[in-house]
Amino acid sequence: MTAQRTLSVPGIAYGGDYNPEQWPEEVWAEDMRLMREAGVTMVSVGIFSWALMEPSEGVYDFSRMDRLLDLLHENGIAADLATPTAAPPAWFFRAHPEALPVDKDGRTLFYGSRQTFCPSSPAYRDAALRIAGAIAERYADHPAVVMWHVHNEYGCHNAACYCDTSAAAFRRWLRARYGDDLDALNHAWGTTFWSQWYYDWDEILPPRATGAVPNPTHQLDWRRFCSDELLSLCTAERDVLREAAPAIPATTNFMVMQNFDALDYWRWAPELDVVSNDHYLMSTDPESEIDIALGGDLVRSLAGGPWLLMEHSTGAVNWQPVNRAKRLGELRRNALAHVARGADGIAYFQWRAAKAGAEQWHSAMLPHAGTDSQIWRDVVRLGADLKALAEVRGSTGTAEVAIVWDWDARWALELPSQPSGELRFQDLVRDWYEPLWRAGVAVDFVRPDADLSRYRLVLAPSLYLVDDAGAANLTGFAERGGTFAVGFHSGAVDENCHVRLGGYPGAFRDALGVRTDELFPLLPGESLGLTGDVPDGAGCTLWSERLRLAGAEAVASYAQGQLAGVPAVTRHAHGAGTAWYLATRPDPATLASLLDRIRDEAGVQPVLRTAVPPGVEAVRRRGADADYLFLIDHAGDGADVPVAPDATELLTGKPASGSVTVPPGDIAVVREPHS
Repeated sequence: MTAQRTLSVPGIAYGGDYNPEQWPEEVWAEDMRLMREAGVTMVSVGIFSWALMEPSEGVYDFSRMDRLLDLLHENGIAADLATPTAAPPAWFFRAHPEALPVDKDGRTLFYGSRQTFCPSSPAYRDAALRIAGAIAERYADHPAVVMWHVHNEYGCHNAACYCDTSAAAFRRWLRARYGDDLDALNHAWGTTFWSQWYYDWDEILPPRATGAVPNPTHQLDWRRFCSDELLSLCTAERDVLREAAPAIPATTNFMVMQNFDALDYWRWAPELDVVSNDHYLMSTDPESEIDIALGGDLVRSLAGGPWLLMEHSTGAVNWQPVNRAKRLGELRRNALAHVARGADGIAYFQWRAAKAGAEQWHSAMLPHAGTDSQIWRDVVRLGADLKALAEVRGSTGTAEVAIVWDWDARWALELPSQPSGELRFQDLVRDWYEPLWRAGVAVDFVRPDADLSRYRLVLAPSLYLVDDAGAANLTGFAERGGTFAVGFHSGAVDENCHVRLGGYPGAFRDALGVRTDELFPLLPGESLGLTGDVPDGAGCTLWSERLRLAGAEAVASYAQGQLAGVPAVTRHAHGAGTAWYLATRPDPATLASLLDRIRDEAGVQPVLRTAVPPGVEAVRRRGADADYLFLIDHAGDGADVPVAPDATELLTGKPASGSVTVPPGDIAVVREPHS
């Protein structure tokens, strides 16, 4: 975020997507009244209004938006005004059928939903910038508009297009990446394998459907290109908006979880004034509060501070095989858990539940049942909660632990023809994040090349791909006195997906003091026991390695099978610090025990030095004059938690006097003034 372009809504912003075009205008007045009752302070408008704003090419009708923005301003509600470019109208595709996307099998995908355009289409880019410019010119000075909402969920449905236009754009991107040197590309891609050598740039295609496994570096560069191509659309729209209104901040909504992996958000975040995220629970996740925490920590890390939750749900969504409603109190717990992790705004999709269309069964702030509903009562109560937490805005995190998260490494790990097709980057990271969450340990996420000087402990649960600079930065952290822990199959390849020769784990081999000569991934359902300095009954799944010590000490070894007695967990003094290697996937209890030992050795303390009951999440935000301690009871048992003697519980406004009670399934937010 920049000092010149920050969100002007006071306190914790509250609202959601508002789509009044779905309703007759006589409903709008009721919407305003109910928004005020709920404490709504900002709504996102115009996200899917292209067809109404531009009924034919170059012909605009802003009358509805004029009336809407005026009405919002009269009622004291700010507008996050969107460019409607995520859903081009039918007339556009009739005029420009070449802008329709093509999948890797060569099938054209037709309009009739959203995001059915080719990101490389010149016609789409021209049309998108034209309407963005018209909106910016008309509303740059409107008093209701406090933020530009660029597009919506870039790449959600069209992260890649394989048409000839995209192929030409890919070649241009490659020429820029490799300095117009085709030999450099051939070397980076290893095209001597399977006779894939290219003699002309025009021979290069996207990784379309083919008879065998495509070149891994080809696929990786394609993922990088697709992320950059969408980013170029985003920044082009942003620049149009900035030119018209330099003081109004711009955002676009990320999707860092839900297994969405199309975009490298480390590259995207610096291009935005405000970082925003959409987060939805997965019905199959029995502890989705951990997913909320992980996602919130990752977005806060991308933003470098506070961020906005642009979308989540009051209840059920509509796009999973089974869409469960939220449990009693879960709406408030979810929302305030996001605030605890740095969100300075809470918004939902959407304000009023739709009665028609593809998302008619998606929950909303005002449900189909109306105001006589539990959701509405929870929405109103949450509005009061956020008003009481206004002073929390702008405060930051307090982490001494960093987890390495890298989209290049994620993309490369999940390419075909790995030693195991069971490896999932997000699952491996969550394995390590979860014990820290349960222990109440604050966590940031970092790139491999990040400044690590403020951390005591850096964890790399899954870093299959890493370049030389990133590897040197991470191992240098340990050399300078930090504690560094690495998960299996990390450091294996360089930035071009070339295997690092000489034994695994490649880039980290010397710092870890180990050498592996062969990998032994385990079959689904297969497990091995572990012996050594681990809990009784310790075991592991998914992965094993034939590892030998080269300076490290064995902490745990495999208990049986062909690798019986071979080290599985090691510890190595590296420079002034320590480097750990987990060459397998320990069971959850064993992994938690190991991470407890590793963080104790690093001197990392949990948010609260005194123990809190299991299921009570403790998170701290740090302000200029006070800390804000969030206590969220997910287990439903309640808790009494010691706090500072001069603390105040903000949701009730009552003095805490050295202790605060969290009612079952509820939340307490405690201000602890700095001494």
